[in-house]
Amino acid sequence: MRIQKITILKGPNIWSNHRKKLIQMRLDLEELEFQPTDKIQGFYERIQEKIPTLYSHRCSEDHEGGFFVRVKEGTWMGHVIEHIALEIQTLAGMDCGFGRTRSTKELGVYNVVFNYLDEEAGVAAAKLSVEIAQKLIDHVDFELNDYIQPLHDIYCKNKLGPSTQNIVDAAISRNIPWKRVSKNSSLIKLGYGKFQKSIQATITSQTSYFGVENAGNKHYTKTLLNEHHIPTPQGFKIRTLEELHHALNQLTFPVVIKPLDGNQGKGATINITTSHEAEIAFLLAQKFSQEVIVEKYIKGYDHRILVINKKVVAIALRKPAHVIGDGVHTIEQLIEIENHNPLRGEGHCNVLTKISIDHDTMQVLEKQKQNLSSIPNLNEVIYLKSTSNLSTGGSSINVTDVAHPSTIQMAEKIAHIIDLDICGIDIITEDIRLPFDQTSSAVLEVNAAPGFRMHSHPMEGEPIHVGQHVIDYLFPDPQKSKIPIIAVTGTNGKTTTTRLIAHIFQHTYQNVGFTTTDGIYINQQLIEKGDTTGPISASKILFDPIVDVAVLETARGGILREGLAFDQCNIGVITNIEEDHLGLNDIETLKDLTRVKSLIFENTKPDGWLIVNADNEPSLSISQTLEGNKAYFFENSSNPLRLELEEKGIVHIYQKHHEIILFDGKAKTVLCTLDQIPIAYSGKAKFMVYNALTAILTAFVHGIKPEVIVKAISSFHPSVEYTPGRLNIFHVKDYHILVDYAHNPSGYLAIKDFLNDWKCKRKIGIISGIGDRRDQDIVKCAQIAASMFDYIIIRQEHHLRGRTEKEISSLLINGIKSIDPNIPIQLIPHEVEAFEYALKIVRKDELIVALSDEVSSVLNSLNQYLIQNKQMA
Repeated sequence: MRIQKITILKGPNIWSNHRKKLIQMRLDLEELEFQPTDKIQGFYERIQEKIPTLYSHRCSEDHEGGFFVRVKEGTWMGHVIEHIALEIQTLAGMDCGFGRTRSTKELGVYNVVFNYLDEEAGVAAAKLSVEIAQKLIDHVDFELNDYIQPLHDIYCKNKLGPSTQNIVDAAISRNIPWKRVSKNSSLIKLGYGKFQKSIQATITSQTSYFGVENAGNKHYTKTLLNEHHIPTPQGFKIRTLEELHHALNQLTFPVVIKPLDGNQGKGATINITTSHEAEIAFLLAQKFSQEVIVEKYIKGYDHRILVINKKVVAIALRKPAHVIGDGVHTIEQLIEIENHNPLRGEGHCNVLTKISIDHDTMQVLEKQKQNLSSIPNLNEVIYLKSTSNLSTGGSSINVTDVAHPSTIQMAEKIAHIIDLDICGIDIITEDIRLPFDQTSSAVLEVNAAPGFRMHSHPMEGEPIHVGQHVIDYLFPDPQKSKIPIIAVTGTNGKTTTTRLIAHIFQHTYQNVGFTTTDGIYINQQLIEKGDTTGPISASKILFDPIVDVAVLETARGGILREGLAFDQCNIGVITNIEEDHLGLNDIETLKDLTRVKSLIFENTKPDGWLIVNADNEPSLSISQTLEGNKAYFFENSSNPLRLELEEKGIVHIYQKHHEIILFDGKAKTVLCTLDQIPIAYSGKAKFMVYNALTAILTAFVHGIKPEVIVKAISSFHPSVEYTPGRLNIFHVKDYHILVDYAHNPSGYLAIKDFLNDWKCKRKIGIISGIGDRRDQDIVKCAQIAASMFDYIIIRQEHHLRGRTEKEISSLLINGIKSIDPNIPIQLIPHEVEAFEYALKIVRKDELIVALSDEVSSVLNSLNQYLIQNKQMA
């Protein structure tokens, strides 16, 4: 077996609109194509023995053990590997259950698809599952845990912390988009565009800097609280042992010593009863902070009050790490047993943290007259830490509903005093049910960025989904978390249509972001150059904090490579679907290509709009299978569907007698004439008319007023500024140059149609073959070129994409000669030389036409040459 390619899908994709996180492994079974599992001796018995938990996989049999039935009866190894990949992830703590295995056009090659939770672990699972399958085939022994543990380690390393995950889960439940800024980072962006907010752990983009500073300095916190008559333990801020002993003389034992700006209980020691213990505790605290707090120890129960948006949302009684005796095991053994609790993990990897044995543990045990070798009595509680922090192995009990109102009022006041939107307030009280001022209670400290684990995963009591409170605070209006998204796909016209839509929207919205094959733009300003029609580029627009609306050219390649960048768009646009890019990435037929493009329509919001090309059968067929709002555009006004739509009151737009007519569902309106649409060249550029109709209709269904649309479209000129490489015509002294992106048969035909009425003495065509097209597509382009040009220069694209120059040139020449054996042909591989040659041979009243999918380099070369030779008119 051989893995040919692993693709990581992150959004809606050709396998599933709902399961976005999928691994697609292209796997060549080689000789195993002829050996299903029932032909491999002992395979069924070995897979049952080594991975018995696969019994839970129902497979197509739809009952437990169904997968094993398939293995016994005989199934192909790609299918087996799919199930192994799912199971080893699940056993590693990542519950995964969706998979598909499908054959390709290539014999023995399969796409093995399965879902993942962690990207790195998903890729590893793909590789490990192939390795496991091979060992099962070869009868090589192995320990399954040797494969599961690495996946678990990857997951723990990469997963979000429990507090961050709690907020992200709440965002997902509200359908609010989110993005992790970088791998292993806790910085999360929530929402799109101008509605975007950020969190880092439980610090939000609205958290006060002063609040964080106030809470970070424990001494200053106490000073602020004391000014407002909120009880805190008496204490001092110290830096030296001498100051420690002076403080101890002012206080009475027991005391607490902790770092001035510590967190998670690090460096803190409580219930200190001797000077010697105090000195040790002081030195420990100084490892975390030069300045140290020493304060009176208050007896009572440790509680954490969580305040979000100045309101108490949860209260937890915290219990230090402990074990319960059974009369058999030693304390050390009980710790080891407890650490095997599946709820415990390293650090913040799980809802509880494993209990470590350290100096604090030994001191706490000594005070209880115990040691690690002691065997506690049955049900005897042995405490192992002096603090109750979950990060040191502590646990919690939900006591929110029993807290006295005075305690809640005090906590909310503290949040105002310290000026924190989210804070954790630590208090000691003998009974949380009693008024705070009627017990020997005190506020110990206030924490910025408090952990949520103790509230979301208490050991006793109902969990509180505190992340929901954070999301409600950040996004009080559910509608204001996303910006409008217009997604444009198709075979031809995507870029111009995208640019035109963005241009119209620019007349209504302040900050319009759009992506094209030329680059990423915000307010017509290029911020990143290149082919940016994939999901990575789209995300840059969606998560840009100033953008009001996103117009995204969405190409086939990006969809296949990663899926869509968004869950749903507001308006889905398909310009047309023609045969192009076939034979690539298992897209062999027009039907396959239609399936890819259909994702835009399938992932348009239920209350959104589908913009349908009524003259294009594949686009029309997709729309007919879907519910929702649909609006249609026609270049051919005699299409019988148009009258049917009018009778049904369905929005559509069309051209008739040089006019653009809009039917809004009730009445027809003449919006403008073709002369008011510069890119249409008074109707001579029929494909540009299509682009204009598409953009006008998109803007109309979005709610932009017709008069604004007409004004905007009238100012959109065919030029390098607005439509680079799309029907750009240069008037050069006494001849002309036309540059266009046409690179497939339908594009060539559109240019031919435009040139039919172009009167000139000779048309010189500069064409090139594209390496990743089928032979018949390259030949067809050449044949069309031969039918519209009098002289042809063949240049080569920068990217041969697996072919040779000779191979592509031969296809082009053969195509040309099949139409006109006598047409002059010149081979000039380099684009600059090709232009220079065309400019040398061009004469008065002649036309040079350069067709290429490398538009930017063509324009740059042309512009540079013309400037140098001062030939611009």
